[in-house]
Amino acid sequence: MSVQTSRPDTLEESEVFHILGNDRRRAIVQLLAADAERIDVSDVATEIGERESDTTPVPNNLYKSVYVSLQQTHLPQLEEEAVIEYDSDAKTIEPGENFEDVLRYIDGAETDRTTILASHLVLCVLALAVIALADFNLPILSSIDPVVWSILIFLTVAASSLYALLS
Repeated sequence: MSVQTSRPDTLEESEVFHILGNDRRRAIVQLLAADAERIDVSDVATEIGERESDTTPVPNNLYKSVYVSLQQTHLPQLEEEAVIEYDSDAKTIEPGENFEDVLRYIDGAETDRTTILASHLVLCVLALAVIALADFNLPILSSIDPVVWSILIFLTVAASSLYALLS
């Protein structure tokens, strides 16, 4: 098995975008996610070749080209970033330490961020409505100063943001 560079942190968003900026690297992550444990490099090369040629079986020259580019370029880069663990003796790959960091951008987990932003927007609009309604002498709302309402709302948004960052 080849030696993997150990990375102390998760990948930066720019690093993830660089990794996913190549169709073959993106395909490797997708195929590995579908198998979830371990996959042969030859199977990856075959699948990528089928995608690129839209034919089955894959023409031999395309298969060789894909296989060589995986061996020389894409697998070493993914291994260096700890996205995969590559066993060069068995010619297999499996998810690495940072695999989930990359996979979440493919699987649409980025929609979690959109959901959080949308909930913050709703919370802020609701807060503005509460502060505005406090001027109309409604029993519960007008009993609390609008500045206190503002502080409570901003603390809620801050707590929600902190929770989103830590999860």
